[in-house]
Amino acid sequence: MAEEKKGFFSRLREGLTKTRNNIVHGIDSVFNGFSAIDEDFYEELEEILIMGDIGVDATDAILEKLREQVKENHIKEPVACKEYLIQNIKEQMRVEETAYEFESRQSVVLVIGVNGVGKTTTVGKLAGKLKSQGRKVLIAAADTFRAAAGEQLGEWANRAGVDVIGGTEGADPASVIYDAVSAAKARNVDVLLCDTAGRLHNKKNLMEELKKIDRIITREFPDAHRENLVVLDGTTGQNALQQAKEFSEVADLTGIILTKLDGTAKGGIAVAIQSQLQIPVKYIGVGETIEDLQKFDADQFVDALFDVKMSEEE
Repeated sequence: MAEEKKGFFSRLREGLTKTRNNIVHGIDSVFNGFSAIDEDFYEELEEILIMGDIGVDATDAILEKLREQVKENHIKEPVACKEYLIQNIKEQMRVEETAYEFESRQSVVLVIGVNGVGKTTTVGKLAGKLKSQGRKVLIAAADTFRAAAGEQLGEWANRAGVDVIGGTEGADPASVIYDAVSAAKARNVDVLLCDTAGRLHNKKNLMEELKKIDRIITREFPDAHRENLVVLDGTTGQNALQQAKEFSEVADLTGIILTKLDGTAKGGIAVAIQSQLQIPVKYIGVGETIEDLQKFDADQFVDALFDVKMSEEE
């Protein structure tokens, strides 16, 4: 496991190269370019963080805390407060231990997100991860709107060694969920993962669909732990934040899965989303394989971002 974590850390560090160039090099130039901690220093830092997609709310909170720490600790040298800045960014992003409760309880996990963000692939990867933890997993292919979604899920399910309950193209997604819930109960499944359609441009229909699905699960599987995860494409930056906001209006979101963080300069969006919406980032993806989807670890993410070497004992 330590090996896998280490391998993921180096892929994450590599994947965040563009974000690092976008944010960290700017931050370093501020720390090294200013001889005193004054308003100009804070303004420059603020601009770099906001331009790096960390978002206004998170940036305000990070810098407010930094100002307090500089005062309290009588810090005079800009370079001396870099460690505090890194710690403050981590604090903005920490995820509670209870965030992964669904892994150990009988759960229904709805995965939502617009098409093209890697939603179906993420469901497949998540199924593989849970299966490798010894959980009995079933997938509901309730994205009946997109022709290739079912086939794609089938391939991933095959790879992960889990079953899929699907409907024909154009079938009512709620009826697929109904069948899947019945099968999950009959087979005593630990986690039912539901891939749902992601049409945000027609929010009213999506809202109705999700309400209907929610009613069915509540009625048919009242004791199941519930999780609503939204998949967002890290390369879209502020657009991902907007999508998360809109989805939070149609569903009670419990977590975020941020994909495609490899090769984007907008990785800072992970901080912004969590800070602004108070919805934790639970998983991040940095590539194509099952190993490239990992639980989000704020310390690991920020260390990878700032290119802090991972200690040997981890």
